[in-house]
Amino acid sequence: MGMDKNSRYFNEAMIFQVFKYSIYILLAIDIYHFFVEDYSASSQTFAKGVSPSQIIEAFTATIDTAAWLILLLIFELETYILDDEKIKGKTKWAINAVRLFCYLVILYSFYGFLSKFNLLHTTIPFINNDVCSLVGTSFTYIKEIDKYLPLTADVCKGLANIPLIQIVDTQIITTQAQLIETQRLSTVEVTNSATWLFVVCILEVEVFLQLRGKLTKQTLILSKWLKYVLYTVLFIAAAYWGIKGGLLDFWDAFLWLVAFWFIEVNIFKWNAETNQDQSDEPLTEKLTDGIS
Repeated sequence: MGMDKNSRYFNEAMIFQVFKYSIYILLAIDIYHFFVEDYSASSQTFAKGVSPSQIIEAFTATIDTAAWLILLLIFELETYILDDEKIKGKTKWAINAVRLFCYLVILYSFYGFLSKFNLLHTTIPFINNDVCSLVGTSFTYIKEIDKYLPLTADVCKGLANIPLIQIVDTQIITTQAQLIETQRLSTVEVTNSATWLFVVCILEVEVFLQLRGKLTKQTLILSKWLKYVLYTVLFIAAAYWGIKGGLLDFWDAFLWLVAFWFIEVNIFKWNAETNQDQSDEPLTEKLTDGIS
């Protein structure tokens, strides 16, 4: 009976790990999908070509996702894979160096999202009495955020006699209604990025305290409630993307929520195991003293 129970526990643990790393793999695949989207969008927003200094702005989603995935794997190493005593010396320095690089990229990506937000809010009225004359030119219209499609005969008919807006210093036009929808999605994008930064700040504090044996129950309770608020904001952002945005953005947001739930589980188990080990130490010492 005991063997059956242990076997079932082992199987459940294995299924959980397979599920966890499947989510991580799916996030890695998203990097390619975001690259395809960014490449397509950058050919329009950077009509004169992307300079080295503009790469982060042109491929914000791709670079941001890659950096976040590496950061996620660092949390996985610290909270599950590596033993506490192994996170020292050269290993610790290597992890911290990669972590610092990821945060620099993530912060720069956040700047990229802000730049896109500012771009979409820098517009002028588009004066052209014959939109169909632009068919075949480099002018494009906003289908949705990060999707700028060429003008076709069918599209120009739909845009005829409608007041249009042009994004400054680009050849991108749109209707007022579509511009508002795109601006709202950009606002959600910036909010989502900023909220994740707050989440990882809390996680970093938890890992820091846990490695030093100072992660108390009170601290965990406080961080739990703070993260409830932050994860609620992230869930609302994901839901909004699901309704108004692209499927990829919603799918990616959902995967990240699941992935960081795994990290939360790791930290909870890690803290519980550490507390159990500490509570067992006095008993061991007492038995040893009694024998001597």
